Amino acid sequence: MRRIGLDLGTTNSAIAVVSDDGAVRLASFEHAGGATETFRSLLYFGHGEKPVGGPRAIDRYLAAAGEGRLIQSMKSYLADGTFQATNIFGRTTSLVELLAVLLRELRASAEAKLGPLGSRAVVGRPVHFVTEKDEEDEALALGRLRTALAQAGFTEIELEYEPVAAAKFYESTLDHDELVLIADFGGGTSDFSLVRVGPGQRDRGPERILGNDGVGVAGDALDARLMQKLVAPRLGMGTTYRSLMGDKDLPVPVWIYSRLLRWHHLSFLKSKKNLEMIEGIASQAKDDRDIRALLHVLDNDLGYHLYRAIEKTKVTLSSAEEAVFTFSDDPLEIEAPVTRREFESWIEEEMAKMAGCVDRLLARAGVAPGDVDQVFMTGGSSFVPAVRRIFEERFGRERLRTGGELVSVASGLALRAAQA
Repeated sequence: MRRIGLDLGTTNSAIAVVSDDGAVRLASFEHAGGATETFRSLLYFGHGEKPVGGPRAIDRYLAAAGEGRLIQSMKSYLADGTFQATNIFGRTTSLVELLAVLLRELRASAEAKLGPLGSRAVVGRPVHFVTEKDEEDEALALGRLRTALAQAGFTEIELEYEPVAAAKFYESTLDHDELVLIADFGGGTSDFSLVRVGPGQRDRGPERILGNDGVGVAGDALDARLMQKLVAPRLGMGTTYRSLMGDKDLPVPVWIYSRLLRWHHLSFLKSKKNLEMIEGIASQAKDDRDIRALLHVLDNDLGYHLYRAIEKTKVTLSSAEEAVFTFSDDPLEIEAPVTRREFESWIEEEMAKMAGCVDRLLARAGVAPGDVDQVFMTGGSSFVPAVRRIFEERFGRERLRTGGELVSVASGLALRAAQA
């Protein structure tokens, strides 16, 4: 029986196995840029073509010069009962179907390196799903997740909290016991767990987990703030147009830009009805350049490219005090300087929610910050200075640890599977 750990992430996914000697081996995935241990959680649909997932989906999308549909962050919709399906080239495809296609693509790509995976796996789940408000939302998310996994051939699954899996990975490096706070930052959620780890804890059961909590704020939300401040105004946000009667000025509908702030939502704007509406707005605008720039983005499916430029800016601000956001796709040209201080002022609300979640977890578990031996931070947003400051202020910089930022959860899930 193979011991499989599967991390289905909002942005990146990974699969790991534990060999007979106890070593963890991660699947690697080939694409035009080489090989990677992470599988981008997206699908590319070309006209009349079989969908492609992961890093190869990006290759196909780029080769097609923006033609087709690129769909990402499906995990973010699991708890959202209002989202059932989307239309892809005239065919209605349910969320579960999309996730199943992604999981089958992930599985096939992993098996090309690791061999047959079988039907059993330990699979990660967030402490709280994005948009989850109550137990009914959680049940919906878990039911959809299990159904998609079964359709991909994983019929015997055990779910584990993602930060607890990260704790297993961290524990594998220890020769002593610790009380550790695991901070797992994904694309859609940030999850936190207080866990006793180390050689003396490995045979203990759930009682070594002192508490879990999470919040629907993570990398996607930080990207959205940059998009809102740097890009959306250049695509017509805040501008006006004349009413059909020509008697008053109307603001461009705000809901258009709520879609814009999540690049994987942009494809939902590219419907015949929406494009005709935006074209009508452009025709009535006093200065139509920004609205036509939005149409250019939609017509050419530039969401992926825009957010890659946003991500690059965010990464630069993690190591430098200022950056310049640049994007060029004729006729759209954007060059916008931004300082780290500005960025941090834009994400104050998100940081407050994250900090509040950490404080709530400590209070509920009855643990003082001084009782925590180490904080293990994993996931891409762990590099953002404003995020790190939350933990530095509570625990001290010397107690922060990082490592395996994108694959620690999958590795920990595989180690958990080896215990079953």
